[in-house]
Amino acid sequence: MFTAPAAPWRAVALLLLSLATARAATPVPPETVAAQLREAALAGHSVAYSWVSELSTRFGPRPAGSLNEERAAEWAAARLKALGFDNVHIERFPLTAWVRGGESAAIVGPVPQPLVIATLGESPPTPPDGLEGDVVIFPTLTALEAAPAGALLGKIAMVNLRMVRTQDGAGYSAAVEGRTEGPRVAAQRGAIAFMLRSVGTDGHRLAHTGTVRYADGRVPIPAFALSAPDADQLERLSALGQIPRVHLFSGASYRADAHSQNVIADVRGTRKPEEFVLLGAHLDSWDQGTGALDDGAGTAIIVGAAKLIRDLPHRPPRTVRVVLFGAEEVAQPVKPGGAFGGHAYADTHRTELEHHVLAGESDLGTDRVYAVELPPTQLHGDFAARLQRLLAPLGILPPSRSPEDAGTDVGPTIAGGVPAVTLDQDATHYFDLHHTPDDTLDKVDRAQLEQNVAAWAVLTWLAADSDVNFRADGAVPPPAD
Repeated sequence: MFTAPAAPWRAVALLLLSLATARAATPVPPETVAAQLREAALAGHSVAYSWVSELSTRFGPRPAGSLNEERAAEWAAARLKALGFDNVHIERFPLTAWVRGGESAAIVGPVPQPLVIATLGESPPTPPDGLEGDVVIFPTLTALEAAPAGALLGKIAMVNLRMVRTQDGAGYSAAVEGRTEGPRVAAQRGAIAFMLRSVGTDGHRLAHTGTVRYADGRVPIPAFALSAPDADQLERLSALGQIPRVHLFSGASYRADAHSQNVIADVRGTRKPEEFVLLGAHLDSWDQGTGALDDGAGTAIIVGAAKLIRDLPHRPPRTVRVVLFGAEEVAQPVKPGGAFGGHAYADTHRTELEHHVLAGESDLGTDRVYAVELPPTQLHGDFAARLQRLLAPLGILPPSRSPEDAGTDVGPTIAGGVPAVTLDQDATHYFDLHHTPDDTLDKVDRAQLEQNVAAWAVLTWLAADSDVNFRADGAVPPPAD
């Protein structure tokens, strides 16, 4: 585990004072500034921990479209203004909100037993008395897709794919389609409900929630995630030749007149304020925990990094923009179907996208950054070399590839032509807690949180305090009107 070096607050203050004095006398090389930003973060001088602590404590769970999400956005805007950020404002957009309601599940035959489940986001409710059916288990979504039409009439379909634990989180990508697409596929084959083994890597008796996709404007059947031990129990019963019969209840509901919002804040640049280095994270969360890791920590990391830059004796030439996105976690019944905060930002700022020089987001908890991925134009050369010299003391590998997926929130902005950057976090243990009631502040590792802040501060400063062109076409963004 990465451990931040100890440094007293007095040493940090002297560090920043020496930087201010040096700036007054003669320009300080960008690498020197970046190194001092890194050390200030490691010494605990960022606002990151206090931010995630207050956010997850004051507002707890922040489902998209909820009053908690709206109040958290208002708090974040006020806090960013108090921290000295420029151009702080909230941009709202309409949303269909989903509300969990009550939920329960139990095996009713051959021997009654309780089950631990979580209704999947966007799932419709069951009838008031619930529904009941025999469970048909499939090892994968592909196996469910191979079932003929009508094969599941009156039955409950279940996908029991085990997620693979990986450092880069690839196991999640391989398993999550079963959750997002399973209800549609099961309904097409006559199922009355859908269950799946939670998309997670733990063995705890906690279910991992998450969204499913709408099909033709609706989710056709109620859908649930099972805790891993309960999925194992159903699998063993089936292996014994005892077809489990399950009763399911969900009181979920929808609010079609809801809204969500993005919170925008800038550290305004000096010579080229119309050029933006965008840092993103999402403010909404699932409703079972308090959203400390997903993604309170991400908002804390990017705010912490940007605030360190904001407090320097001089601003970088380019503007550093922080975007706290809304509605990342949920699907929607209308196009584009998801990432509504990301799409709302890209649509609202369409004319500015040609002036966005780089975009990235933090959305994988607090475990340490271990690698960096840069746009193809900068994988090699001076920028990559300078960046690596500064990230190496943090235990971060040099850039060796470009991002294939920089994140849900910045995805629409990147689709608009903006170059992407990623700081890859260790996801080995993240999916033990992801989308569960255990996503709480006590799981935040403060030393690793600050290592993330340090990495983002270094990268952001070097990109903002430069003329580096990250675009693949080699074109320098034209000046703003």
